[in-house]
Order: sequence, then structure tokens, then C-alpha cells
Amino acid sequence: MKRPLAATVAALSACATLLAGCGSNSLSSGGSTSGQPSGSTLPAVQASQELNAALPDAIRQAGVIEVGADPTYKPNEYMDGTTIVGMNVELLDAVAARLGIKAHWNPSAFDAILAGVQAAKYDIGSSSFTITAARMETITFTQYLNVGTQWATLAGNPQGVDPKNPCGKTIAYQTGTTQQDEMAAAQQQCASNPIVELSYTGQDEVNNALMIGKADAMLADYPITQNAIRTSDGKMEALGEQYGAAPYGFAVAKDNTQLAEAISGALYDIKESGHYGAILDKYGVSQAAVDAFPVNPKVS
Repeated sequence: MKRPLAATVAALSACATLLAGCGSNSLSSGGSTSGQPSGSTLPAVQASQELNAALPDAIRQAGVIEVGADPTYKPNEYMDGTTIVGMNVELLDAVAARLGIKAHWNPSAFDAILAGVQAAKYDIGSSSFTITAARMETITFTQYLNVGTQWATLAGNPQGVDPKNPCGKTIAYQTGTTQQDEMAAAQQQCASNPIVELSYTGQDEVNNALMIGKADAMLADYPITQNAIRTSDGKMEALGEQYGAAPYGFAVAKDNTQLAEAISGALYDIKESGHYGAILDKYGVSQAAVDAFPVNPKVS
């Protein structure tokens, strides 16, 4: 579950003033402009005049939303050639279609996305953001999923890793995530036999560290770990169950509740039409579905 760490706060500040250097250049826009899940028999998502009218004037007139995403977090956001694709891409493309606009996807370093939203480089940040109280101090979120953490090891758990007691083990995770916080907390309990932490900027590097045996285990958001396992040809397996489920949200500027509410309305509509469920089923994460899509939900 991604979130900015203390070390990222300074980077966010710097990015706000030097934003041009914070993200990558735009590549091909991801997903389907119709909002229809690829491979689905559902009809294309139909635009709602009511929701389109509820958009901020600038977005409605432009007919497009600029989206910042870190495309290293398969299956949520990842590159297929020069195109950003994935579960979150399909969800937000369906939302955009219901709003009567298009989503233009821009690859960015994860730590630069929220700064980009704050500085109006992006209208929306969509990069598996966990909604936290700290984040809601500067960003407005619309919830769309509820996701926890999942550990994985090589098949058979050859190093005997116990997620409840990882002392002395080599554990891989992505920098700037809540999993990094988990390791920091666990490290305090392992003073006499510290965890060897492998922190990578990209989730693909985390997965590879486990696959080649450099790490004894990895931990990431549930959909990401499940995808790594499914694509490992049987070399990886889940370790324990998902835990600590928390809300994912699409991020918009703090004062842009108008856009956040429009996104919420579109999410309710694509859930009713079946598109929301079809996308989650496609990626094997239907257990992360939610029934409500609040703006700035209460979080612990």
C-alpha cells in the first residue's frame, strides 16, 4: 500500500517548485477509451450528461483528465510496450468514460505523483494510493478498493520465514510504501538479530530479488503479490493471508472536491452496470471490492 514516507516529504516540497523534473514524459495513453474491460462481453460504458455537467468547467471543456501513475506496480499499473495498462487503468478509464471524457496517462516516479496533483500537473493521481489521515491533510481522495498486505516466499519457504518474526531474514519491498513502515516497526523488535532490508524503487525489482534468491521473502499489496505468484511459474507462493486491509483512493487536489464527487458518482454507476466487478474479476481481486465510494473516508 503506497504512501509517502518522511523522507519523501522533502522531495514533494522540492517537486512542487521544480515539477518539470519530477515525472517522466507522457507515453501512450492506457486502457480503453470506451471504459469497457478488455475481453469483456459487457457493452461500452455510456457517458452520463448529469455527471459530465458536474465536472469542473476546465476539465469538462478540455474533455480529458491528466493522470499521473507509477507503472511499475503490476497488475495495478504497468507498461505494455509504450502503454500504461492494468487494473487501476481500466477502472479509471471506465470512470472517465462515464464522465464523458478521456483519461490521458502519464508515467511518473511514485514519489512525484502527489506533488504533481498539488501543483496541477495532474488532475488525478492513480497509483495504488492507500488513503491515510496524513495524506488527506493535503490531498482529497475518492475510495475505490480495500486492500491489505500479502507476503510471498520461494516455493516451500526454504528459508523458513515467519512474517510475525522476520528477524535475521532478508526481506524485499518497494520504497515509499506502507510495507516499508511495517519493516521499520518489525526492525525495532529485532535489535539483536536485525532484518536485512532490500528496498527497491520498482516493484519488478522486488519480485526479481525474491525470484533469484537474493531475498528470503517479499511483501507488497495483495494484488501485486498475487500477480507475482501467478506469473512465477510455480517458483513463488503466498506466505500467510492478506492482513491490514485499508482503502485505496484516486487522488485529486485538496480543494477539488467537485472532481472527487464526480468520480464517486461514476464509480457507483459502473458498479451498478457490472463494469467495476468485471474488471476486478479479470485481475483476480474481487475480494477487494467495496460497496461505497466515499470522498475522504474515515481511516484509522
